[in-house]
Amino acid sequence: MSTQNIRFTQDPQAEVEAQKYERPIPSRDYILQLLQERGEPVGFETVAQAFQLEDENDLEALRRRLKAMLRDGQLLQNRRGDFAVVDKLDLIRGRVIGHPDGFGFLVPDDGSDDLFITPKRMRGLLHGDRVLVREAGLDHRGRREAAPVEVLERANTHVVGRLHLEHGICFVVPSNKHLNQQILVAAEDRGAAIEGQIVVVELIEQPTWRSQPIGKVSEVLGEDMAPGMEIDIALRSYEIPTEWPDAVTQEIASLGREVPENAKVGREDIRNLSLVTIDGEDARDFDDAVYCEPKGRGWRLLVAIADVSHYVLPGTALEAEAINRGNSVYFPGRVIPMLPEILSNGLCSINPQVDRLCMVCEMDISTSGVVKDYRFFEGVMRSAARLTYNEVAAMVVERKAETIQQYKNVFPHLENLYALYGALRTQRDKRGAIDFETTETRIIFGEQRKIREIVPVVRNDAHKLIEEMMIAANVAAADYLDKNEIPALYRVHNGPTVEKLTDLRAFLAEFGLKLAGGEDPEPRHYAKLLGEIKDKPEAELIQTVLLRSLSQAVYTPENDGHFGLAFDAYTHFTSPIRRYPDLVVHRALRALVRGERKKYAYSDNDMLSIGEHCSMTERRADDATRDAMDWLKCEYMRGKVGEEYEGRITGVTNFGIFVILKDVYVEGLVHITGLGKDYFHFDSVKHRLSGERTGRMYRLADTVRVKVVRVNLDDKKIDFELAGVADSVEKGEPKSEKREGGGARRGKRRKRR
Repeated sequence: MSTQNIRFTQDPQAEVEAQKYERPIPSRDYILQLLQERGEPVGFETVAQAFQLEDENDLEALRRRLKAMLRDGQLLQNRRGDFAVVDKLDLIRGRVIGHPDGFGFLVPDDGSDDLFITPKRMRGLLHGDRVLVREAGLDHRGRREAAPVEVLERANTHVVGRLHLEHGICFVVPSNKHLNQQILVAAEDRGAAIEGQIVVVELIEQPTWRSQPIGKVSEVLGEDMAPGMEIDIALRSYEIPTEWPDAVTQEIASLGREVPENAKVGREDIRNLSLVTIDGEDARDFDDAVYCEPKGRGWRLLVAIADVSHYVLPGTALEAEAINRGNSVYFPGRVIPMLPEILSNGLCSINPQVDRLCMVCEMDISTSGVVKDYRFFEGVMRSAARLTYNEVAAMVVERKAETIQQYKNVFPHLENLYALYGALRTQRDKRGAIDFETTETRIIFGEQRKIREIVPVVRNDAHKLIEEMMIAANVAAADYLDKNEIPALYRVHNGPTVEKLTDLRAFLAEFGLKLAGGEDPEPRHYAKLLGEIKDKPEAELIQTVLLRSLSQAVYTPENDGHFGLAFDAYTHFTSPIRRYPDLVVHRALRALVRGERKKYAYSDNDMLSIGEHCSMTERRADDATRDAMDWLKCEYMRGKVGEEYEGRITGVTNFGIFVILKDVYVEGLVHITGLGKDYFHFDSVKHRLSGERTGRMYRLADTVRVKVVRVNLDDKKIDFELAGVADSVEKGEPKSEKREGGGARRGKRRKRR
């Protein structure tokens, strides 16, 4: 053992560091331990001396590590240049969410409640920035306020927007409405761009507390929105990578279309089993395959997942780009993949009748749907068929003889899967998992990429069957990782905060309803309440408010369970082609399966950083696809100005109501000034707007008839006005036995599993 290795024997991550670096230096954990023991900020020289680092290469490596810890918000450097542990300073680390009206919110990395950022304090920040803040008390609404202390990382290097020239001043209004500051552009930096054009500006100066951001035009996209430009704008607005670096192209150049024979050596051969993939009609990459057969008084289930980790190795350019992207992004009619096509649609895609490498979760499941045992292994498989959800439903639900005959070689196994699905659903209900009924839509295009119609996605039993099989495998993976105490990423979904729970109970009291569980309700209490209101006219309203009381799911190394699914441990294992966290989980599983834990080069701090990044890229993808969808819907509605529709209220705010059109699935705003000649008051607890004189109320899930009056493509906004009040919107003074609805602030983050 080298002198340097002896020096760090007390380092909790010494073995990991030794695996990762030829000349290891103190780990982040060891540096934090030193600073905490010192109990005061210390300088670079003191840190270096404490670890007996004298070689210039070691000192430079230490500088880089401390800089990375500053960037990630683990340390803060004071004006004297000394380093302090952030936790000791009572500072909160998180990411900024900007609002079009100028204020913002800090979403803490620790999953605690968001903090409000005033417009004045937002002047030096932009949406997506990572910052350290201190809590600055409560505002007049009782919200925690954040006072920024340090900007850790700037999220925006380029911004897309429309160029304007007014009184000799040139500026760009961002297309991303989360960016609420205009970008100033000097005359010499606007290039050939002219008034009204959509441009990309490179930020050459970030905003400060006293000055606006300054940019330089780097690309002119044009004046009018050509077909597909809405996606190009979204990609640039959210800085989603689309080009493969040359280093990646070089690395994949040697890959073929077939798995080489030497890659199959040492793997368990399951090519004799009739595994099948079950996906949508338009799916192109196939992550997972399933197989089920009777075993004793239960079933043997195999969930085989594409072995992406065999091809994407740590330290490669391919790995760097995969984590940079974080996930695949799915736009209408276009996909930005996490991995190059040779992998995502080729070697890593479980296509039928070809050999594929896989990581397999094998489970023994009882007749009651309880997983009695599981194991993971590396395998080589051959898919027997590529099935669609509709084909599977036609066989196992509708019992269509023609489809059964077409797939007679795999049909018996599908029947086993369907029987197992019934048992798993029973177990799901028994443990009290929450089932929220939501409507997803998809766009059907006509000529020149114009929307022909927007249709709901219908989920049949085949969708639910695959979902249950994937959940079972994810739970087994999480349990295996947790029991072995290996650094990994979990998919964590927390229950309601104290504040949200208080508001929720006050809202439910209006209906004479109660949520059981006291100060710490469990998923089964939510599920029980949903069952009680299922047939009530206000069911949709209450379900929406229940859903919005829960937190957003995130990736984190802390296993805090999944509230919505009612599991103590949950992770994402089943989609490594399109999600980087799943790829990391595969690496942890491989280390355990092979007994090579000492070679596993990840620490909890690594996982914390990866989890924060992947949670961000997931939100980034959601925001980008939502922006593109909003623009397409605005274009679709531009030709329908003046038409009337029946709609349902999806949001109630202090400035109006948001309405989604029935059978059209497009949302717009009825401003408060368009609700009638009255003073309307917004009740944030009861979630409603009430007329002072008329007593008329507008609440979430109420039905209204509206007219389309205005469509703004630049702002991606649609304005409605009331065309008549439907019977379900009450008039007159409210009575205790009447239905009282709820609203919600528009733009709440979508809850994800």
